[in-house]
Amino acid sequence: MDNKKRCFWCNLNNPLYVDYHDNEWCRPRFDDDYLFEMLILESFQAGLSWECVLNKRKTFKNAFDNFDVNKIANYKEEKINELLSNKDIIRNKLKINASVNNAKIFIEIKRQYGSFYNYLKTFTKDKIIYENDKTRNSLSDSISNDLKKRGMKFVGTTIIYSYLQAIGIIYSHDKTCFLYKENNSKIIL
Repeated sequence: MDNKKRCFWCNLNNPLYVDYHDNEWCRPRFDDDYLFEMLILESFQAGLSWECVLNKRKTFKNAFDNFDVNKIANYKEEKINELLSNKDIIRNKLKINASVNNAKIFIEIKRQYGSFYNYLKTFTKDKIIYENDKTRNSLSDSISNDLKKRGMKFVGTTIIYSYLQAIGIIYSHDKTCFLYKENNSKIIL
């Protein structure tokens, strides 16, 4: 392990977590496949730690057909039961059903806006927000409220805030983190 200072929450004993922190979290990535994957994973985090979800990410990816939004939108009871019996993922029926429901709405949003990122830009104005020590803000409130109105589940403001951090719309590395220093000059306020 190197001697770099990282965000206080990063478990340095978990190589997956360190890699996620260093190479993925808060880095802008806006392709629809990734945006959908992270939306699904963040919804499974509700009530749990991100590390728990991250440790199961590969299994989730396999169980959920590589997060193929079209396949997930068409899951039937047989597939849902298969997921519920998979001991290697988080077996929460409400969250699994929400994934199917949310996939259908995600597809509709893509159809309406051309991409899910185009939809997000109607809220973000294509800006990156720098802040830390928060779990919600007016942006996550607005997106959460709109997604709920569209019928999505497990998209409360805290989940959406985490989602926006994960995909790089909200940049939240601690001031003592090596990535804060490295990327501070690139943040658009």
